[in-house]
Amino acid sequence: MNITNIKALDGRSDHVVCMDCPSESVASSLENMMVRNNFLPSTCCIFKTPSILYRHKEEAYIPNAFSFGPFHHGKPNLTETEKIKSKYLQCLIARSHSPEARLKQCIDVIKEVEEEARACYAGTIGFSHDEFVKILVLDACFIVELFRKDANLVSKDDDDPVFTMSCMLQYLFHDLILLENQIPWLVLERIFSLTASPNEAKSLVGLTLQFFSNIFSSDEHSIEPHLFANQEIKHILDLLRKSLILPYSGEDSQHCLGWQPFPSATSIKEAGIEFRRVSSSSILDIRFRNGILEMPSLLIQETTETIFRNLISFEQCYPNCSPGVASYVILLSNLINTSKDLDILCGTGIIDNWLIPEDSTKFFKALYHDSYVKEFHYLRLCENVNGYCHQWRSRWNAFYKHNYLGKPWAIVSGFAVATFLILTFIQTYYIVFK
Repeated sequence: MNITNIKALDGRSDHVVCMDCPSESVASSLENMMVRNNFLPSTCCIFKTPSILYRHKEEAYIPNAFSFGPFHHGKPNLTETEKIKSKYLQCLIARSHSPEARLKQCIDVIKEVEEEARACYAGTIGFSHDEFVKILVLDACFIVELFRKDANLVSKDDDDPVFTMSCMLQYLFHDLILLENQIPWLVLERIFSLTASPNEAKSLVGLTLQFFSNIFSSDEHSIEPHLFANQEIKHILDLLRKSLILPYSGEDSQHCLGWQPFPSATSIKEAGIEFRRVSSSSILDIRFRNGILEMPSLLIQETTETIFRNLISFEQCYPNCSPGVASYVILLSNLINTSKDLDILCGTGIIDNWLIPEDSTKFFKALYHDSYVKEFHYLRLCENVNGYCHQWRSRWNAFYKHNYLGKPWAIVSGFAVATFLILTFIQTYYIVFK
């Protein structure tokens, strides 16, 4: 290695290191790097949250009490709930004729798909084959048993902390929807099918959607099972996203390149557009026709920010995933600028707000920061609403209806002014032409 002193432009002495490195060595190093750094396999569907999103609100991406899968397994603050998981596993296998044999069956069916399940996780998993299978079996059995207990398909123990302590269910509603905390659906499906009773009618999809039935709206909606018949479900978070995307078949559900701002609720109302709450299986199903903006009801509660943040994170990470949820969040952030906008939407029942109004007003503003949306799903809707808002006639009609129609004093004064103008015109006519 040769070290040479040279004079920099400012007169100081700098060192230049000249290394004699054969091209073969460089080529070998680059080849090894290329082998080690292949793109993620197409099966990857469970990701660590990108740091550019994670930094906005860390608590929206990490579990509060329950770890599922390998990413958060073994963290000190999540170990206490492992006892609850073990209890649920015991309850599940105890319903079989031979609990020991049933436990072995659960292990064997997961071992069969262990490599496939491991390939669902982006990044290196630092657990051996046996440890990884143990994590999947325990977590999957707990989740399946939880959904059955919630649907009253199996009995609950009197001392079950999940259903006797309110905080536990709240923890689960939060922890089960985190992107980093997912279990591959194929693992859940294997355990569910193995442990299903002969007369069990509900599917795993049905039980999961029932458990999360009020996560987006307080309205009761049933999603047709056939929508998921030919769908490859990746995990619980993916199922919840599909429950929004699949029922939405509006014209803006197609890919639309480009974007334009959407007016606020106040501006829309001043333009004479009427808000109307409609019943729909998906909150994404927003339509504009005949001067009426139709929107399904959205419930804003404690888990709303968590579910939207993780859905957006999944859309950003999963290859070729259309940004349907991110588009919805962008639309709502434009629609709600002030507390007055929120009041308008709450007054029509479109927003069902369980949070402090000030927090809800700021709610959507930061949700999609640092997210890239190439295909905005509501472009045509924005174009139609903006076009209507810019029509002078619609603004005048709205002003007239708001200030005159339905107000007796305004009607009388309007009639008096009209009468005065008519009499003035008649008088002027006679003066000029008589």
